[in-house]
Amino acid sequence: MLVTKQAEFVEAARAIGAGHARILVRHVLANSMAPILVQLTFVFALAVLAEAVLSFIGVGPRPPAPSFDKVIADGRNDLAEAPWTCAVPDVAVMTLVIGLNLLGDGLRDVLDPRLRLELR
Repeated sequence: MLVTKQAEFVEAARAIGAGHARILVRHVLANSMAPILVQLTFVFALAVLAEAVLSFIGVGPRPPAPSFDKVIADGRNDLAEAPWTCAVPDVAVMTLVIGLNLLGDGLRDVLDPRLRLELR
């Protein structure tokens, strides 16, 4: 936002007499939303992994709350007889994190105006 605030289009809006609220909403916030959305997808993927690790070691949410790695930790004792009890939640966590990262990459490709100029 600090970089966007210093951009030429914000100075041009000030020069034509736009108010502070209009500059903030129409120019600074609108041009900062794309990087913020992309960053949120990556942070959410990291939060999923952090919750999974904490649940696996036993310091995650309490038992009535659902958690992928709580299921993995519970199925750890039956790994020799039923390996799918650990494999299915692992694949689900992996799919979710990879999907969130791909969503972030796709959003960056769609929302970044510099990439649109290079494609033409």
